Amino acid sequence: MVLSVRMRKLVFAEGEFYHIYNRGVDKRIIFTSPTEYERFLVYLYLLNTKDDVRPADLLELYSYRDLFHFERKAPLVALGAYCLMPNHIHLLMTPLVDGGISKYMQRVQTAYTMFFNTKHQRTGALFGGTFKAEHANRDTYLKYLFSYIHLNPAKLIDASWKEKGIKDFKKLNSYVKEYPYSSLSEYLTKKHIITNPSKFPEYFLEPRELSDHVDFWMESKKIREV
Repeated sequence: MVLSVRMRKLVFAEGEFYHIYNRGVDKRIIFTSPTEYERFLVYLYLLNTKDDVRPADLLELYSYRDLFHFERKAPLVALGAYCLMPNHIHLLMTPLVDGGISKYMQRVQTAYTMFFNTKHQRTGALFGGTFKAEHANRDTYLKYLFSYIHLNPAKLIDASWKEKGIKDFKKLNSYVKEYPYSSLSEYLTKKHIITNPSKFPEYFLEPRELSDHVDFWMESKKIREV
């Protein structure tokens, strides 16, 4: 079930899990360079806190890499997975405080829109509405989302892989697992920076378990669009 895109109508329960997604207004490209992807990742990390944070001030003093060591207190959400695509985003999260998801998404999308609009000398909305959300209320579906989200980059090099089958499994598999703007690398290296898997069921205790799960759904004809 897709929830309302209007923030004031969204009700997220602590201890529950949600697939959050959004795309550029009119399906426009929202990431045009590696720097823009990296900027969004910094926002995902820095703005996950109850404290007031001014990323622009910190970005004047530190590099992107250094900012991922910046101490945050009282996170709003726990991210289980993420993937940034040229014209849309996927996030899997659970709220840690009342209103955490709505506040977090407002912060991240507002900060990135301001950055993008300034850089490209444009005005107006960048994202198509506030955001959309789907409640992952079944264990099998929640586990599936870890592969669904991380498999999104596959369409960048093989747009019809789901419908017509994979042309080159090795190439597609390597591309997905080396894609720099998803959280799959955090799981495969066991270096969790933006993600916090401790707040999610222990589906993948070792990197190989998630790698095999992704492989299974990559080869399966049952994978579907969310």
